[in-house]
Amino acid sequence: MNPAIPTQPASSKFVTVLRVTGGNFMEMFDFFLFGFYATQISQAFFPAGNEFASLMLTFMTFGAGFLMRPLGAIFLGAYVDRVGRRKGLIVTLALMAMGTLLIACVPAYGTIGLAAPLLVLTGRLLQGFSAGVELGGVSVYLSEMATPGHKGFYVAWQSASQQVAIMVAAALGYWLHATFSAGDIADFYWRVPFFVGCLIVPVLFIIRRSLQETEEFMARKHRPDVREIFRSMITNWGIVVAGMMLVSMTTVSFYLITVYTPTFGKSVLHLSTNDALVVTLFVAISNFIWLPIMGALSDRVGRKPLLILFTVLTILTAYPSLKWLVAAPSFGHMLEVELWLSFLYASYNGAMVVALTEVMPVNVRTAGFSLAYSLATAIFGGFTPAIATGLIQLTGDKAAPGWWMTAAAVCGLIATLALYRRGAGRAPAMGAPA
Repeated sequence: MNPAIPTQPASSKFVTVLRVTGGNFMEMFDFFLFGFYATQISQAFFPAGNEFASLMLTFMTFGAGFLMRPLGAIFLGAYVDRVGRRKGLIVTLALMAMGTLLIACVPAYGTIGLAAPLLVLTGRLLQGFSAGVELGGVSVYLSEMATPGHKGFYVAWQSASQQVAIMVAAALGYWLHATFSAGDIADFYWRVPFFVGCLIVPVLFIIRRSLQETEEFMARKHRPDVREIFRSMITNWGIVVAGMMLVSMTTVSFYLITVYTPTFGKSVLHLSTNDALVVTLFVAISNFIWLPIMGALSDRVGRKPLLILFTVLTILTAYPSLKWLVAAPSFGHMLEVELWLSFLYASYNGAMVVALTEVMPVNVRTAGFSLAYSLATAIFGGFTPAIATGLIQLTGDKAAPGWWMTAAAVCGLIATLALYRRGAGRAPAMGAPA
């Protein structure tokens, strides 16, 4: 460590974690809202005259945001690796705020016609471009400020902050459905959570501006330019691809058990909207509890054992669990199945995110992490709601989304074995500093 750089007091690290993950919470809150209110958004902007077609158009627009994430990962990731973590996190917050405000304010299709869905798509693309580097920037920041031997625990709070976003979104949705009629919500009140997200942004700008740059970044004498970063990405393409497969299990399971749950509960299982939102809230609480626990456990036993164990459990149980649920749909059964899937997701992800920061070359850590994560969400996770809806429609099997989660777990298992084979990868076996 450069002796000229003051060491951050241990007592301030908790506050720093809150500052950096507070912005991540807001970014993800804004990003997830589109999936939570897919039914209302489909009615407002994509009136196709057919519920399935309308919902699919909405989920495809939701997924389009993920197609922008690799571009955000490359360009914004290079920017963060060049100028610093702090400045990059401020830029991502500004872009997310712009996209969210645009979606919240666009008049309905009945008012401005085709301009409505096009403007909503533009807002979604802005959100995706921002989110492309947000998770990578936050994860790298946390890994670089972590105390030795505790990287898994610190980095897990990136994912944990997303669960707070899910809790708030679900709680707001529950309040809206308890307070207003379905017609009122469809006409206007679905926009309220988007406005809430916009109102919190100024506070988060102040918080992020007060962040200090990480000591590890400041101590680095060479800061690669964009050309060097791109060259390194090409050189290390194998690690990026393996990292993408590693993330696939996380991103598919996450969007299946959170963003898709309200739609699955209402449209597929025919439960009440409030029942589905309550289940989503409990899933987020479960994720929030298990993520730091499993991140800390991975610091003690290593990343590889947890990654293998929970991909195998997912392969064995994802589809049978959903099959049991759709055979006897009820609030209690849905809660049981979703909490089990939550345990699988959070246990895997608690080890996976920190592992991804460790396998990436140090000089392009943000860009590499963000590109791998964004490719996974673009190819696998972002279209999970649309794929789940399409699989059910195509096969007539309401449990078909379980096969999609199983396929993602197979990808995660293959990537784990590839990255942690003898002599390969950069991932420490016992959570040692990278």
